[in-house]
Amino acid sequence: MTNLDLHEALKKYFGFSQFKGLQEEVIKSLVEGNNTFVIMPTGGGKSLCYQLPALAQEGTAIVVSPLIALMKNQVDAIRGISTDDGIAHVLNSSLNKGEVNRVMSDIENGITKLLYVAPESLTKEEYVDFLRKQKISFVAIDEAHCISEWGHDFRPEYRNLKNIIERIDNVPIIGLTATATPKVQEDILKNLGMVNAKTFKASFNRANLFYEVRAKTKDVEKDIIRFVRNYNGKSGIIYCLSRKKVEEIAQILQVNGIKAVPYHAGLDAKTRAKHQDMFLMEDADVVVATIAFGMGIDKPDVRFVIHHDIPKSLESYYQETGRAGRDGGEGYCLAFYSYKDIEKLEKFLAGKPVAEQEIGHALLQEVVSYAETSMSRRKFLLHYFGEEFDEINGEGADMDDNVRNPKKKVEASDEVKTLLEVIRDTNQEYKAKEIVNTLVGNSNALLKSRRTDTQPFFGIGKHKEGNFWMALIRQILVAGYLTKEIEQYGVLKLTPLSEEFLKKPISFMMTEDHVYDEENDTTIITNAKGGGGGTDEVLMAMLKDLRKDVGKKLGVPPFAVFQDPSLEDMTLKYPTTIEELSNVHGVGDGKAKKFGKQFVTLIAKYVEENEIIRPDDLVVKSTGSNSALKLFIIQNTDRKLPLIDIAKAKGLNMAELTKEMERIVYSGTKLNIEYCINNMLDEEQQEEIYEYFMEAESDKIQLAMDEFEGDYEEEELRLMRIKFLSNVAN
Repeated sequence: MTNLDLHEALKKYFGFSQFKGLQEEVIKSLVEGNNTFVIMPTGGGKSLCYQLPALAQEGTAIVVSPLIALMKNQVDAIRGISTDDGIAHVLNSSLNKGEVNRVMSDIENGITKLLYVAPESLTKEEYVDFLRKQKISFVAIDEAHCISEWGHDFRPEYRNLKNIIERIDNVPIIGLTATATPKVQEDILKNLGMVNAKTFKASFNRANLFYEVRAKTKDVEKDIIRFVRNYNGKSGIIYCLSRKKVEEIAQILQVNGIKAVPYHAGLDAKTRAKHQDMFLMEDADVVVATIAFGMGIDKPDVRFVIHHDIPKSLESYYQETGRAGRDGGEGYCLAFYSYKDIEKLEKFLAGKPVAEQEIGHALLQEVVSYAETSMSRRKFLLHYFGEEFDEINGEGADMDDNVRNPKKKVEASDEVKTLLEVIRDTNQEYKAKEIVNTLVGNSNALLKSRRTDTQPFFGIGKHKEGNFWMALIRQILVAGYLTKEIEQYGVLKLTPLSEEFLKKPISFMMTEDHVYDEENDTTIITNAKGGGGGTDEVLMAMLKDLRKDVGKKLGVPPFAVFQDPSLEDMTLKYPTTIEELSNVHGVGDGKAKKFGKQFVTLIAKYVEENEIIRPDDLVVKSTGSNSALKLFIIQNTDRKLPLIDIAKAKGLNMAELTKEMERIVYSGTKLNIEYCINNMLDEEQQEEIYEYFMEAESDKIQLAMDEFEGDYEEEELRLMRIKFLSNVAN
């Protein structure tokens, strides 16, 4: 086919007058009979790369696709440009015998140009025998990352495709994916036996997307509602990992006047289709979904994508955020991050085969790195996909929270040198975790077996925390001083650049990672469009001073008055009445009445003097379940019921019940749990812990654990903290 023919076909079948990006080159490669590999981000026009040559050439193209919904969408779209429905067919387990016969008849008569099959269908002997006798133009493998066990959607049937294709016909193969790291690319080409393929890679930079990561607080639902209200009437997707959470979030959004629908595999097909259509037809603004949603959805005007839970891999994250802003308008990608979620995902991996566990852990570590980094998120993400990005002049360079609110940089040339020397002197055979353990002098079985713990450099970096070294490794990786070995995923190797640096060190400015403080749940909120305002540092300092004074007068530690997240929320909401104060994170009526007067007076004066425009009061309605649970706990502790019985009655474990009780006392309500503490600790022990909290600067449990050096269980300290706060603060 000539260039002219290609443009004529584009106009004839799709009504476009010109190709987008790499489409024309890809199609040329395929019609010339070359194996072709296409890496193109979501929304880049991948499907046209095989649809057009299939329509324009003789014979039938086989398209292997993992999702029935996606196949159906594409078949409907192709049928829409032809007078004969037989032009495109699906061949999968949902068809009855009559439908299968019709598909086969249309292929034999040369009507069908595109045959969509699931990989499982191609393992059926009868289909393979039939297709061998037909004229096949080429085979397209969509979502090709499924071939790679490193991909985020591993399907074993894909591993066998090469053998099946060879049995059908010796035709060109085109593999397409919207997300592939260098490791995954190598895996795909190897498994499809197309090492000689012509590879086309479009830029992964979606310059119109804004990336932000916030700490996930106890009030994450409020944060989400506040955020969504800024996008009134606009379309958005909220991703959660569990079906239960999808239902909860959808319900709380509905209660707060937001048109939201849930979408997950637990709903019947009819409901799922209805909710999907409501979203596409704009009868619903927000879809709350598990990752089951969105694979075949091409809604161009999605304005935001929120991750309530951090995903299992950066591939998933990139694909899911890629559903925002496909029309070229701004898309806001907000992820809520808590290391506890990562630990939960690690627990899910526990039952899997060892090789799969290793891969899962490695992918999760990349997600942690992305969430905690303070460098340009766009640069980090693109580096992960094997693409360089200029964070000063690159397109979309200022479109992330870290760039808009940069952290202070410090000179780390000496530390880079130390780090590179340790990697060199341990023979470049360790992953990041082992290198950090070596630097801080933390021995383990692997280091012992290789006698690393006896080397003179063992512990050479113990003057810095492990987190510091981990952050430095991430940053010099992106700067090109290190690479990660592809075959032994995660092993750090030196590069020519680092060899150069070791000979002649130069300046290296690093930023320390974000620390998401679990205990205090300190939210990092940026001044980015669509987000909240930043913390008012001046007011924060004044509130902290006042808290100290109030604590001193009442003879209680400052944290017993208000916790840091409460003060931070005050600097965002500027409450000037007791009623408004009781809507602040972690305050509640009891605390507002007990301590609030001086705080609201100070804030009112500050607002007036600085002519501050306060945000509209935000009262988030709850679905009632929380207040009902609170009442249940208060009533049953008053009745002196064993805590384990209270927990069981509500389907909670002890840790979850303790968390609920903490929430109750932190918002200013008394809880009587003396009766159960008396069964656990004697008077002297209680006194010792009580005194500790009275003197402590902070109420962090980890600090208490360190102080008592294992004398008390975590649960005992948590319950004593509840008793302490009930007595002194409420």
